[in-house]
Amino acid sequence: MSIYGVHKLCRSALHDLAIREELKANPRAAMEKFPLTAEEKQLLLDGDVARLWEMGASGFLLSYLTRWDLLGLTVPVYCERMRKAKDWRYDHVFEVSSGREHLAHHRP
Repeated sequence: MSIYGVHKLCRSALHDLAIREELKANPRAAMEKFPLTAEEKQLLLDGDVARLWEMGASGFLLSYLTRWDLLGLTVPVYCERMRKAKDWRYDHVFEVSSGREHLAHHRP
């Protein structure tokens, strides 16, 4: 994976109005300006931010795409898809929590 290419596309979308407009009008053509693999292009076209994140892309940079609803990514869609991502930092599955559950046991 060319993490750089995915990150460059996301940062360019943030800073370059022409890239944003091209990503809306013709995303395939816009992606040709970046060093992306065929798999990365398809994942971006599919808005599969969870898989891109699992492959090493920055969730923060990917979230830039939601500012202009690029590639079908709105904030709610982005959040829903990212919640399904497998966290590569942990080898076991766990429930996401607020971290405050243990406090309930210690209250008088």
